Amino acid sequence: MREKWWLWLLIGVGIIYVIVGFAITNLEQSLAVVRINGTISSSKEIVDEIDGYAKKESVRGLLLLINSPGGGIVPSDEIYRSILRFKQKGKPVVAYFGTVAASGGYYIACASDYIVSHPLSLTGSIGTIIEYPVVKGLLDKVGVEFVVIKSGRVKDIASPFKKLSEEEHRILQNIIEQGYNNFVDVVAKGRNLPRDSVLRIADGRVLTGNDAFKLGLVDTVGDEVLAKEKLRELAKVKGPVRWFERKKLPLILRYLNLDEVIKSPLEVKFDYRMVLQ
Repeated sequence: MREKWWLWLLIGVGIIYVIVGFAITNLEQSLAVVRINGTISSSKEIVDEIDGYAKKESVRGLLLLINSPGGGIVPSDEIYRSILRFKQKGKPVVAYFGTVAASGGYYIACASDYIVSHPLSLTGSIGTIIEYPVVKGLLDKVGVEFVVIKSGRVKDIASPFKKLSEEEHRILQNIIEQGYNNFVDVVAKGRNLPRDSVLRIADGRVLTGNDAFKLGLVDTVGDEVLAKEKLRELAKVKGPVRWFERKKLPLILRYLNLDEVIKSPLEVKFDYRMVLQ
């Protein structure tokens, strides 16, 4: 036993090291960073990331770095809801707008406690859109006829191989109105604005950060440094802070997924988005 005293000493030091390391990790002041870039076509990765930070005791707040023109209604709303869950833990959320944070990108930001926009960011674009190509005229010119066998008169609604009927237009317009009204409600609630005030600017228009600030759609204009300082203030974090940011998969692995590869180019798109072209 006397000859192995050093072994027991090493074991004791190791145990102390693990305990101290665990305590420091859990007492550490940490703030999380989540980036929302590009078109919002899916939500799982971002939702899992935000929900994970919500469960982490050491994370005191969340910084959203948004650079997105928008995207699908469902993934935008799922990310929005995950932010609300994060806030239910008593942790603040600050959003920062980079080059563009419009439509679905802005929708998501409405869940945050505070929004900082670059003065020249493109934002707003509050609205809903369905679009698809119609190729019937082209097919007629080359003598191609497309045959459809269906169970109901509107089963092939929004088919690119025929013109839209008045009945089909009414059906799609109803879908659009539901998504639009939900968007307006989210903005009014998130920004504490009268619904009528939101309706006056919810015509799909694009705004700069400066214009959005004047209309109450963002809290201030500035840069990412200002957004970080505001989050530290809201989270009541003083002194050194650790910024958590999840490591992403290589770009090609994140975006080369089966759903994107097999997605039909003729798919009807119903989304909160803005396209600059």
